Amino acid sequence: MEKKKISRRNFLATGPAVAAGSAISSCGVTQEPEGVHGTPPSGIPLRVQSLMSVLTQKGLIDPEAVDTLIEYYETKIGPHIGARVVARAWMDPSFKIRLLDDASSAITELGLEGIGNSRADLVALANSGQAHNVVVCTLCSCYPWALLGLPPSWYKDFAYRSRVVIEPRAVLEEFGLELEEDVEVHVWDSTADLRYLVIPERPEGTDGMTEEELIELVTRDSMVGVEKLNPFQPEGRA
Repeated sequence: MEKKKISRRNFLATGPAVAAGSAISSCGVTQEPEGVHGTPPSGIPLRVQSLMSVLTQKGLIDPEAVDTLIEYYETKIGPHIGARVVARAWMDPSFKIRLLDDASSAITELGLEGIGNSRADLVALANSGQAHNVVVCTLCSCYPWALLGLPPSWYKDFAYRSRVVIEPRAVLEEFGLELEEDVEVHVWDSTADLRYLVIPERPEGTDGMTEEELIELVTRDSMVGVEKLNPFQPEGRA
């Protein structure tokens, strides 16, 4: 299963175009760098810029408001927020216990008010050497946006949503994750009222690292459960 990547800023910049009725789809779109060596924007970026220019001239959108929205998605929500929760759980065993008992309440200790949906409860799932958790939304794409950012295209793809509940090991192998046979795999189905956050195992070689350093190691995919964090290798060491 191929994971198609798109930068958050370029994805968000297409928002006004989509809202205005553009038939542009964010899934499977690749973005070209703009203005590199004098190359003018083309394809999707050009269409977005043109549509935004027209909408601005007609007074239908405010460029400053669009920039504010993009900044919000870049700084206030995203995987770096979920990584804070994971790193704190690694550093503070008592916090981890509270997180696993009542995640919605525990994350408020970090100044987080919710997960982007006031009606949804959050459940934290801890991976271990005996059990591995992976998250899906079989109906649509329910996802803890505030903690993980925009859901990746593969998470919304029908192939992932339908197959991971039937053959989770096969799907995980397509992501490059091969689990030992004695590891139990648990698949959790998100809903409009319930979202999940996987707490991956702390990588080997991270003893003595600060919470901020640990945050840098946590990935979005590991918090969905389709990736296992590799042992930490300091720079300069093989």
